[in-house]
Amino acid sequence: MKLDDYDNLKLDDALESELERTAVAYAESRGWWAAKFTSPGLRGVMDHIFIRNGRVLFVEFKRDGKTPRPQQLKRRADMIAHGAEVHSIDNLKYAYDLLR
Repeated sequence: MKLDDYDNLKLDDALESELERTAVAYAESRGWWAAKFTSPGLRGVMDHIFIRNGRVLFVEFKRDGKTPRPQQLKRRADMIAHGAEVHSIDNLKYAYDLLR
């Protein structure tokens, strides 16, 4: 999918992997460093980390209308309590606005 195709995508039909792949490509085109985020032994961490100009974002991607699992919500709350900027993205409009 091209970066400017999001207007033509039925957002409620987008698979999580399509949303993630398109958002990462967009972010990289805007100068963000992006990496899949994993933490062995610590379940429920966010899917991706984005860094640009000293700003660090942790992002969980979900299908449109889906919510994070309880373990992900707990991890999110823990991260926010420690000062992290954490987002759940379930549509490309929000992804594009956040990663502009």
